[in-house]
Amino acid sequence: MTLKLYIGNPNYSSWSMRAGVLLRAFGIAHDEILIRIDGFDANSTFKTEVNQIGATGTVPFLIDTSVQDGHDQSLIITDTLSIVEYIAETFADHAIWPKDRAMRAKARNLCAEMHSGFGALRQHCMMNIGPDLSRAGALIWRDHAAVRRDVARIETAWADMLALSGGPYLAGDFSALDAYFAPVVMRLKYYSLPVTGESQTYMNRIFKHPAIEDWVGGAVTSAEFLDFEEPFRLSTDDPEPV
Repeated sequence: MTLKLYIGNPNYSSWSMRAGVLLRAFGIAHDEILIRIDGFDANSTFKTEVNQIGATGTVPFLIDTSVQDGHDQSLIITDTLSIVEYIAETFADHAIWPKDRAMRAKARNLCAEMHSGFGALRQHCMMNIGPDLSRAGALIWRDHAAVRRDVARIETAWADMLALSGGPYLAGDFSALDAYFAPVVMRLKYYSLPVTGESQTYMNRIFKHPAIEDWVGGAVTSAEFLDFEEPFRLSTDDPEPV
């Protein structure tokens, strides 16, 4: 089996991070191919390259070259939730989802909520691994009640899962649920949004996980400044986001 995961810039692409961290965390062999983001309009190099491969114009997507799709082409799995489920089915010996039925259902519920919700946090605090965005975070926190509501809901969900599972991760052992919320942890950290002590402890644990450390390290060293992804900075040398 040869798996190929196509990702966007690792410091910016939160959806790529979810899939990339999951595969790393469970030691699933794969080739990772970076398609650099230069814009999202139809004529951008990014969109052109993604569409040429036959995906939906977004990243990440996973190609399994050992499986045919019915059209004599390698199977392409798009959308992060679909990738998670495909990996869980293909590598059933790994606890991608919790073994307990109720905990597994709750984990899937929260991943689905993350997939379609928390729009204010995602809009105002775009993932950006590396820079100190605390000044911007303070202004966002002050001015956007919807962001505060999103964070409150996330913290409630985390606290509930940690209480039910006993930790150390949301569903006990590290699972797809933690991979799914990893970009949220990035947002909370780099924008320095206020969280409870329990949430901070969980965030610290996430940052120490080898799969997260590997992704974050690569994101920082390979970071390219894209002005449309960073409305708070004029360049990578700008120390004071505004």
